[in-house]
Amino acid sequence: MKKIVILGQKLGMTQLPSRMGVYVPVTLVLVSNNWVSQVKTEAWDGYNSCQLAFQDCPNKSLNKPLLGHLKQKNITPKRHIREIRDMTGFEVGTSLDVSLFQEGEKIKDGDASKGKGFAGIIKRYNKRRGPMAHGSGYHRGVGSLGSGRDNNRVLPGKKMPGRMGNQKTTILNLQVEKIDKEKQIIFLRGSVPGPRKGLLTLTKIVN
Repeated sequence: MKKIVILGQKLGMTQLPSRMGVYVPVTLVLVSNNWVSQVKTEAWDGYNSCQLAFQDCPNKSLNKPLLGHLKQKNITPKRHIREIRDMTGFEVGTSLDVSLFQEGEKIKDGDASKGKGFAGIIKRYNKRRGPMAHGSGYHRGVGSLGSGRDNNRVLPGKKMPGRMGNQKTTILNLQVEKIDKEKQIIFLRGSVPGPRKGLLTLTKIVN
């Protein structure tokens, strides 16, 4: 089993006609400018991994240690640097592109979902609101907290207001609907987590 990972930028969504003449939703992912900036081996570091550098950026966007690290490998400044565990078979300075993928195969994506900020229990957990009459005294509250004589505290796991979204979400069996080799764009069937222009991690397992 060989693991192949490439970083990409989510461009947005559109639709493509299928072989049956039905339009299907697809997500466009730009995967150009992927470079292997470091390789770790089990003999030297205790585990196998490849460090990927993606998306060009100006020098002022990086600190001096990162600039020196990439300059030593003859790689231009990159905005995103990620270490991928158990990825082997690549050398430092190798360029990764869409040729690693084929149309019709299944891959997975694991990234943070779109952040929605601080939200109440109605939006966050689909709770029902209270009566909206003036005298009810309860409209969009959290409800009973279960506190009383026996447990004068909020029990763990209680659904409360808090940060919504921005959590790691893994989508399996994403089908590669189309590949544009000239523009280095992969068309994935369906939707993927994350905002537009967000970072995506596409993983392919090869036997």
